[in-house]
Amino acid sequence: MSNENLRRGEAAARAALVTVHSYDVSVDVTNAQDPQAATFASRSEIRFAAAEAGSSTFLDFIGPAVLGVELNGRALDPTDVVDGARIQLSGLQLENTVVVAAAAAYSRSGEGLHRFVDPADGKTYLYTQYEPADSRRVFANFEQPDLKAPFTFHVTAPSGWEVASNAVTASSTPAPGGTRWDFAATLPMSTYITTILAGPYFKATDHYHHDGYDLDVPLAAYCRASIAGHFDADAIFTVTKDGLDYFNELFDYPYPWGKYDQAFVPEYNLGAMENPGLVTFTENYVFTSRATDSQFQGRANTILHEMAHMWFGDLVTMTWWDDLWLKESFADYMGHLGVAEATEWGAKSWTLFAARRKSWAYVQDQLPTTHPIVADIKDLEAAKGNFDGITYAKGASVLKQLVAYVGFEAFTAGTREYFRTHEYSNTSLADLLAPLGAASGRDLGAWAQAWLQTSGPSTLTPEVQEADGVITTVLLRQDAVDPVTGLSALRPHRLKVGLYSFDDDGALVRTGQATTDVTGVLTEIDGLAGQPVPDLLLVNDEDLTYAKIRLDGRSQATALAGLDKLADPLARGLVFSALWGAVRDALLPASDYVEAVLRLAPAETDLVLLQTLVDNALYAVEHFCPATQREALAAAAAEAFAGFVDAAEAGSDTQLVWARALAQLGRRTDASLARIRALVDATAVPAGLVVDSALRWQLLQALASRGQAELAELDAALAADNTASARAGHTVASTARPLAQVKERAWEMAVVGTALSNELLGATIEGFMLGGSDLLAPYVGSYFDALDGIWAGRSIEIASRLVRGLYPATADLAPGQDPAGHPVVVRTDEWLAGHAQAPAGLRRIVLEQREHLLRALLAQEFGMAQQTANEGTVAVH
Repeated sequence: MSNENLRRGEAAARAALVTVHSYDVSVDVTNAQDPQAATFASRSEIRFAAAEAGSSTFLDFIGPAVLGVELNGRALDPTDVVDGARIQLSGLQLENTVVVAAAAAYSRSGEGLHRFVDPADGKTYLYTQYEPADSRRVFANFEQPDLKAPFTFHVTAPSGWEVASNAVTASSTPAPGGTRWDFAATLPMSTYITTILAGPYFKATDHYHHDGYDLDVPLAAYCRASIAGHFDADAIFTVTKDGLDYFNELFDYPYPWGKYDQAFVPEYNLGAMENPGLVTFTENYVFTSRATDSQFQGRANTILHEMAHMWFGDLVTMTWWDDLWLKESFADYMGHLGVAEATEWGAKSWTLFAARRKSWAYVQDQLPTTHPIVADIKDLEAAKGNFDGITYAKGASVLKQLVAYVGFEAFTAGTREYFRTHEYSNTSLADLLAPLGAASGRDLGAWAQAWLQTSGPSTLTPEVQEADGVITTVLLRQDAVDPVTGLSALRPHRLKVGLYSFDDDGALVRTGQATTDVTGVLTEIDGLAGQPVPDLLLVNDEDLTYAKIRLDGRSQATALAGLDKLADPLARGLVFSALWGAVRDALLPASDYVEAVLRLAPAETDLVLLQTLVDNALYAVEHFCPATQREALAAAAAEAFAGFVDAAEAGSDTQLVWARALAQLGRRTDASLARIRALVDATAVPAGLVVDSALRWQLLQALASRGQAELAELDAALAADNTASARAGHTVASTARPLAQVKERAWEMAVVGTALSNELLGATIEGFMLGGSDLLAPYVGSYFDALDGIWAGRSIEIASRLVRGLYPATADLAPGQDPAGHPVVVRTDEWLAGHAQAPAGLRRIVLEQREHLLRALLAQEFGMAQQTANEGTVAVH
């Protein structure tokens, strides 16, 4: 439908005309258990005012059929008023009531009302997911965030099911084919955060009370019945109560949405969604196999991220998607703050933030498609693309810098005033800056211009001058050019510089620290002159600002050889991040980084850092290491990982991290296959390591991708473990097999066919991309030939998965070859040149994948050059 992509100007015009009073929405899903039933009945009754009598507007609906439209008691012919994804309404009165009856489609893409049949027991589950604009797939509405209204939902579903929505259940009564659940009216909210849950879910309940606010909040948690035995609802409720305590008091605004339900649902496209009163999460957070402490920490972070949205995003919502950061950046920051201040993980939260979230931001911010935090979002397609590392992680990083800039008390006071002033309404950047500026006594206009309205990261490089082992001067050089405008984008940074040296016991300890404000190209750091030259100088100590950090030569040598002697995990994480940044920027050979990981990681005690090091090392071997060095480096890693599994404490999280790493490495090299086979066959399993479902499928995927596991073995494993997660694991493994006919079948199912659900499509793509570049080479041309049809014929979610996942991103640079002349880069450039008018969302993904590939090829080129230089040095000596 050509008019699905609502434009910002259209939304603004409609908001100027329309004020929505209320929605009354009914859906009937009594046929959901019938696999032949493709649609369900939907009815919307909307009361709204028009600013001008006789004017016209439109509703949004995407579905198989609009069956009836009635405006102010007058029946309209659907063939006259239905225009693609819109229902045209003309001759409006000052006060209006419109009723739309429609047939809406059950979804398998995770957009709209998703239907899932559990392979373990055949039970059917439903849930909704709308952001940014998919509620119109379930009921007709005004689909834009600034047309808020109260919603009253009615759901008719099979009797015996659990049914929930944003508000509490007002009543349930028998109805034809099942039971009708009537829910209380909500407070005013946007369409994209309304929700429905229905199915034979397992439900756990609890209760929260806050004495100070005399606040009572019923709690519930849902998951599929077949995984209820693994559902640790008590732990989830503990984090929930800790978060409600913290945020109620921090914001001084009691939780406003009544109940607090949390549903963990299958085949979910996101980590979670902040529907007020009923938050939805991926059921990957219900750990049916062994999970590490860092996975539990990650779940707690997501729970508190979504909880922060109850205020940032739900209570106060951005007017349009330009200001998406007003909710996502804040929730990202507040989620980490809440975990740090209110849960058992404490300061580990900021290590996770520095090691994982900010790394995502740095990657995203160096792509050619980067954008300011306050973005220019012209339409819904652009909005969908901007749920990215800039809007989330860079925005959160900049908020952390803002807290350092204005102080935590002023920041808190400003946010409290923001909620009181704008409750249940919509805002933009200026509405937030005003209370923050008033509370801090600072004019934040220049700060916002520098940080929120420019693109790209600053790079901070220390320049140390010394004499006789003593520092004479430390200068910080800031390089910052906005890649979008090409203009200088120097930013103010409030940061700390730490000095670290080895003590007599061999520990790397902080010996000095200075706090400074960086404002221009060169800043002299006061307070460091006269101190001994450190073994390691760390810019952005304590991680207060957002910037790429360079290490001087002495510091880099210290880090590569002895970073395991640094006790502070946050400082270690920052240095590791600087090393990884140097690898990505082709300033440090990938082989040097991987060898350092193999030396240093066995001593790493922080699981988040350990997992990050492992992930980076695996990526470096596959993408950044020259082909001439890869097999030897992979073999060394395989031997080391196997040894680390054996040496780790029996049953420890560390042992599990190394076992998973061994499995991942086995997808791309034969070096670890013998050990992987021994783990699968249980002929050599170290004490304490449990090869459960999740680990077994990772190991089988490695064997299958290298031609060491036949389909019969995979089918037998699935028959013994017929669960949703095992089905996805089997799909990856079976499509990973290095056979031409397997790849051809996978391509047909993913690109040509439409039968796969979102999760199984993702698994098919993942498996297809394994098994050897020679098998995938014939599909390079097919990929580019298929792009237009994919984007035109699939939903944005599914099209994005296909375009991103099938890009031929794993490639090797031949000696002497220009990275920009690599055949895949050239083919990409030809497609981009010939498709200048292609949809912006499609071009964005292709541009980003090209950049990832080119960066990898540049790193390979640097690695080969360094190898040549080293060989020359050896020959001279």
